[in-house]
Amino acid sequence: MLLVPHEAAGKRVDKFISSNASDDISRARVQALVRQGKVTINGLVPKGTSAKISAGDTIRFEMPPPEDAVPEPEDIPLDILYEDDDFIVVNKRAGMVVHPAPGNWSGTLVNALLHHCKGGLPGIAGVRRPGIVHRLDKETSGVMVAAKSYRAHTDLQQQFADHGREGPLERSYWALVWGAPPRMKGTIETHLGRHPKYRLRRAVVEPDAADAKHAVTHYSVLQRFEDPQNAGEALASLVECKLETGRTHQIRVHMEHLGNPLLGDPEYGRSFATRAVRLPEQARQLYSSFNRQALHARTLGFRHPSTGETVSFQADVPHDMSDLIAAMTA
Repeated sequence: MLLVPHEAAGKRVDKFISSNASDDISRARVQALVRQGKVTINGLVPKGTSAKISAGDTIRFEMPPPEDAVPEPEDIPLDILYEDDDFIVVNKRAGMVVHPAPGNWSGTLVNALLHHCKGGLPGIAGVRRPGIVHRLDKETSGVMVAAKSYRAHTDLQQQFADHGREGPLERSYWALVWGAPPRMKGTIETHLGRHPKYRLRRAVVEPDAADAKHAVTHYSVLQRFEDPQNAGEALASLVECKLETGRTHQIRVHMEHLGNPLLGDPEYGRSFATRAVRLPEQARQLYSSFNRQALHARTLGFRHPSTGETVSFQADVPHDMSDLIAAMTA
């Protein structure tokens, strides 16, 4: 229980708890507790994480018991594109978390892989991310590879760390963005770091920032969709992005930086959400239930850890995104 002092009046409930709780609890964890209804102010559940508190308020919060940090095999269907003794390539569906983390200890890609590989993955990269050498955001769909042997894991890790500078690693994504980039092809080169205000987001930062990481994305416009209210202008575009580096949220941040955030992106495209009213009717209806960023990992190529041959895998855009693209021209 926490009692709000006079000097804390007007603060957000999530900030107050994370700053004053006896346990080391992050603000993100507090926000999750609020959404789960495990936080009360004077006996009432707040309407949101930004609810303001007043002097004398009594705040109670319930910490759930610790969850098992060791992922368990789960019989979850996988869309397998290729598999051999060294690795497995899957087409990850949107909405699936890659590896277990607080609040997502089950239902992840790792849980599914452990079941499919009959427990053969533990010990590779530790118990929390067995076999995982790269990741996709929860709501991003597309091609992923996971190692099935220690040797393959080490080799693939090195390839991804090299970002294709000296090898055949290739990663291309299809993104549906608002508007159109200034040129049909281009390169976005910046430094990315933690957002100064929102700790779970990334942003373009100065090169000398403490957490700055060099990030390069090459893009090409595949298709432009005309704005029905402004002839000759693009309301949206289908863009292919090829990664030269692999930073957290890189494509999402880079396209926002360019002025063309992804459709459906809850973090980086929120300010463009009102443009949905200008979509063709069918596209507008589809977009109303499109609850993720329109991003798909379409192609993944790398050197086979055993044969040394260059291999490449491709996954078609899922129906929710392909239907939306088709409706843009309806």
